[in-house]
Amino acid sequence: MSGTVPAVGRRGSSGRDADVPFRLAGRDYSGLVIRARGLEKRYGDKRVLRGVGFDVAADGFLVVTGPNGSGKTTLLRLCAGLAIPTAGALEVTLERGRIGYLAHEPLVYRELTALENLDLYGRLYRVAERRERIGMLLERFGLWDVRHERAESYSRGMMQRLALCRTLLHDPELLVLDEPYSGLDEEGAALLDRELDERRPGRAFLVSTHDPGRIDRFATSKLALA
Repeated sequence: MSGTVPAVGRRGSSGRDADVPFRLAGRDYSGLVIRARGLEKRYGDKRVLRGVGFDVAADGFLVVTGPNGSGKTTLLRLCAGLAIPTAGALEVTLERGRIGYLAHEPLVYRELTALENLDLYGRLYRVAERRERIGMLLERFGLWDVRHERAESYSRGMMQRLALCRTLLHDPELLVLDEPYSGLDEEGAALLDRELDERRPGRAFLVSTHDPGRIDRFATSKLALA
């Protein structure tokens, strides 16, 4: 997804929709991967986000916090290119294929095995040496021994580990992670800590969490939503 994407505008007194800049462009904005100004999102009469602004540098790690219903998930969906802002400006300077998005749902096919799921995503993203990369990720996340089992048989924590493998498979430059520790036991959380620590240099992160203390050491900036 590249170029200028039309967005729903804010209605003014004239009744016309104002233009909302929204770009996924592969351009250089002085080292920024994400630039948001006055960002708003409505669903009908319900306002989810209002006047949000922030920057994420190419090596930045933005931690997003806030209570349930504050718009954290909506904000991450906007930045991943899965929703369009109602008003304000949002610039994401990477192609969609260079973004890794971890949602609340694992976004894997439950009737497929872990190996089949990752092979499918590897083909979609045209991952070089995908079999080796898939094997490496399954090993690192402790899923190698269950690689031939269908995802529907996985526990919540195993499913989250598989979702993380999917998110990291194509080695994205921007990682958009919505509550990445959700469902993980202490072993799984430690595995994710290691991945974040190793991938931290040279990548951008946008991470929502209810437990900011867990990732404070990675943060270069914070955004608290009310």
